[in-house]
Amino acid sequence: MPHFMRATLAFLASLLLCTAIQAQPVAGQGATFPSKVYDTWARAFAKAGGGAVAYKGTGSGDGIKQITARQVDFGGTDAPLAAAELAKARLVQIPMLVGGVVPVVNLPGHGAPLQLSGEVLADIFMGRVKVWSDARIAALNPGATLPALPIKRVVRAEKSGTSDGFSRYLASASAAFKAEVGAGQAPAWPGEPLKAEGNDGMVQALRATPGAIAYVSYDRVLRDKLAAVKLRNAAGHFVAPSERGFSAAVLESDMHRQGDDLATLLDRPGADAWPITLTSFVLVDAEPAEAAKAQGALKFLYWCFMHGDDLTRGSGFAPLPVSVQSRLAARFTHVRPRDGRLPVYQSF
Repeated sequence: MPHFMRATLAFLASLLLCTAIQAQPVAGQGATFPSKVYDTWARAFAKAGGGAVAYKGTGSGDGIKQITARQVDFGGTDAPLAAAELAKARLVQIPMLVGGVVPVVNLPGHGAPLQLSGEVLADIFMGRVKVWSDARIAALNPGATLPALPIKRVVRAEKSGTSDGFSRYLASASAAFKAEVGAGQAPAWPGEPLKAEGNDGMVQALRATPGAIAYVSYDRVLRDKLAAVKLRNAAGHFVAPSERGFSAAVLESDMHRQGDDLATLLDRPGADAWPITLTSFVLVDAEPAEAAKAQGALKFLYWCFMHGDDLTRGSGFAPLPVSVQSRLAARFTHVRPRDGRLPVYQSF
């Protein structure tokens, strides 16, 4: 075979291989807290000509596991990794949005939003407050007729960033909870609570169980028209969850003041601040073998970053503050492929 024909065939084979690689959807997996938003962003990205992105909500613990094993292009987590953990796993961590964890209840015949404090909520999830007509709950809801139903706790079955944030809030509100249960992605809940997979599984279990209380992301509250609890915040006000409340928590944090994306947003001062506000992150390979391998995920994430405010508004989440957004572009440059090439992600 003439040399020019062999060269032509090699070029065509290379082109076909490149096309096949590009045709593979970018795969993300992990946190269920922001999963519906990531699905919406993926559809908008594809419509804009950016290619296919498939995100599977399996829990933050699984997201960390999958990206650490390089089984996905990016992992989602609501429980951020410390700098030492990122260095050990050779990962780059990027904040994406801010949202709220919301206690929700199934109380037949109870119309007005239930009001709870952090201390009473902690005792409920420790199994110490056992019926909805308990005097401590009644004291927080003057004039309300509370059913004498047993309280059925619903918690996450898998390792979850939502559980991590929720249990960190309960531990900050209750010394007893901190000492006996502690905070983490899989808290050792006392007794025998009902367990469900993911935010959507929590919604299903809640609806099927009169007297139940669960905790889910705020976008599920909006989508599924759930009965959200009003929480007493650090300012002493009973507040309902809202995007405004999440932004208010950000404004009273070092995320806003110093651009620290790891700063806690829990129980911030401020009249409107929602007490259980969290930042959600993605993790990507810091040292992929080839630039082409990282390019698809970085294009999607950078596009979301550039369009974040418009994409996030009305989603049940709040955008990152400008002080954090201004630092994100540099975070993408921390991805250094081993083939020496730099991934192109700023356009498509």
